[in-house]
Amino acid sequence: MTFDLGPALLFCPADRPERFAKALDRADAVILDLEDAVAPADKAAARGNLIDAHVDPDRVIVRVNAADSGEFASDLATLSQTDFRTVMVAKAEDPAALEAFDPRFSLIALCETARGVAAADRLADHERVVGLMWGAEDLVASLGGTSSRGQDGRYRDIARFARSRVLLEAGARGKAAIDAVHIAIDDLAGLAEEASDAAASGFSATACIHPGQVAVIRGAYRPEPAEVTWAEAVLAAAVGERGVFRFDGRMIDEPVLRHASSLVERANRADTR
Repeated sequence: MTFDLGPALLFCPADRPERFAKALDRADAVILDLEDAVAPADKAAARGNLIDAHVDPDRVIVRVNAADSGEFASDLATLSQTDFRTVMVAKAEDPAALEAFDPRFSLIALCETARGVAAADRLADHERVVGLMWGAEDLVASLGGTSSRGQDGRYRDIARFARSRVLLEAGARGKAAIDAVHIAIDDLAGLAEEASDAAASGFSATACIHPGQVAVIRGAYRPEPAEVTWAEAVLAAAVGERGVFRFDGRMIDEPVLRHASSLVERANRADTR
C-alpha cells in the first residue's frame, strides 16, 4: 500500500455535503472530517452524509475520531457502508488500536498529542499505515501549552521537533509524511514558506483548511523550471561516470543525484495533475 494523492489535501467538514464535490474539484484530495470540524450533535448526520456521498473514493481520506472516543465505533460502522478506503485516525497513540480496522483500509496515523508523537516510530511500523501526519495545536494542548507559534509566527521548538520526528519516522520506513495545516488562512506568504520547506525536506503533502490555500501548496511543491533543467542535466551527465565527479563547478556524488531524481519525480507528478 502506498500514498500518492498529490501535495494539497483539503479538509472538508463531513456535515457539509454540499461542499464535497467543490472541494474535490479544487484540491488534489479531500479529507472528509468526522472529528474536530463537526460538533457532537452533528456527528450522526455527518456519518450519514458519508454513506450518501457520490464522490471519487480514490481521492478521499476520511478522518475518524480517536480510537478511545465514544464516536470511534460508529465511525467504523459507517466506513463499512462506503467505498472509502483511506482513513486518517485522529489522535493516534497506540498501534494496537489500529487493529480495529479491516485489512482493506489504508491508514494515516495523525500524531497530534505528546503520546502520539512519542509513538510515531511504532505507528509507522504498522503494516496498514501508509503515512503519518502531525498536528501542532492539539500537540501543544496535550502538553498544557497555549500556542504552537511564537509572536513572529514561527513554530516553537516543540512543534518543530514533532514535525521533524514524524517526517523521520515515516521516511525511515518508506512511508508518506503529511505536513500540518497553516491555520492563518490569510497568511499565504507564511504558508508558501512552510510548504516550500516541507517539499524540500521530504514531506509528500501539506494539509489545508481553505480552498484558497491549495494553489499556494501546489506551487510550493512544484520545482522551479531552472531546478528541473539542472536536475535533468546532472542526471544525464552522471551516465557513464563512476563515483564522484564535477559538474557545473560543483562536486556531484550519490546524495546529490538522489536529490536531482527527487526533483524530476516531483516535476513529473505535478505535470500529470
